[in-house]
Amino acid sequence: MIQKLISKIQKTGAPIVVGLDPMLNYIPEHIQKKAFGEFGETLEGAAEAVWQYNKAIVDAVYDLIPAVKPQIAMYEQFGVEGVKAFKKTVDYCKSKDLVVIGDVKRGDIGSTSAAYAVGHLGKVQVGSQTYAGFDEDFATVNPYLGSDGVKPFMEVCRQEKKGLFILVKTSNPSSGEFQDRLIDGRPLYELVGEQVARWGEECMGDSYSYVGAVVGATYPEQGKVLRKIMPKAYILVPGYGAQGGQGKDLVHFFNEDGLGAIVNSSRGIIAAYKQEKYGKFGPEHFAEASRAAVEDMAADIRQALENR
Repeated sequence: MIQKLISKIQKTGAPIVVGLDPMLNYIPEHIQKKAFGEFGETLEGAAEAVWQYNKAIVDAVYDLIPAVKPQIAMYEQFGVEGVKAFKKTVDYCKSKDLVVIGDVKRGDIGSTSAAYAVGHLGKVQVGSQTYAGFDEDFATVNPYLGSDGVKPFMEVCRQEKKGLFILVKTSNPSSGEFQDRLIDGRPLYELVGEQVARWGEECMGDSYSYVGAVVGATYPEQGKVLRKIMPKAYILVPGYGAQGGQGKDLVHFFNEDGLGAIVNSSRGIIAAYKQEKYGKFGPEHFAEASRAAVEDMAADIRQALENR
């Protein structure tokens, strides 16, 4: 799957992943009104609004981007109905030939980690039949329980030719409370990055590993260090746009071949119509605003890489 991701990045010229992280207050009133008219102001109604919102955005941008990243918590808040909307979103995106990165941040050990891996990336045995559960192409994984939590995911990835993005240096302001702590004189995130590189050697594609890393755009200097530590790991870079990251902050995340990173934007794209810059589109044309935001983000990244 890493080869497909690279191929689609090269085809689109846009190393962008759109975070499908819907909140009800992002969703225009006319979509909510229609969903509530059919299902009432219920969890089912909320999930229907989320699904219709996602579908419209995907229809507007799928030809511009290689991948999407639905964050499962935004669906789980609506219970079982929300999880159904998550699955419908995953399936629809795959029908559009998009690579789907399940932002699930799983981290556990033993049989529990194995079950998470099977549920999100693999196949589960039911009697004489096997079924793919959520069936994403990549999943995000929290490594802080150690190899016991990561190895089951790696095993499923080898079986299914799928991939991982392992949290190394996250984009949130308080990430340094633990990730920047010095151990033997070095920050913890560097040690995690070295372990990700070792794990990656066990799951190599043609030029990049199936085991990637998450490193926030809000920490460009750390990104520069981690790029050298993990030369064969694809880096998923959150924090662009709404969290403050800009194209000029991203150049160190990429290798000299122009590959090696994919940049996430969530509300900066899916709720673009709420920004002054894209206000002319209005709520009725929210998906067109999202397309314009993707085009602008792609141009920003392209210019930054050309000028580095």
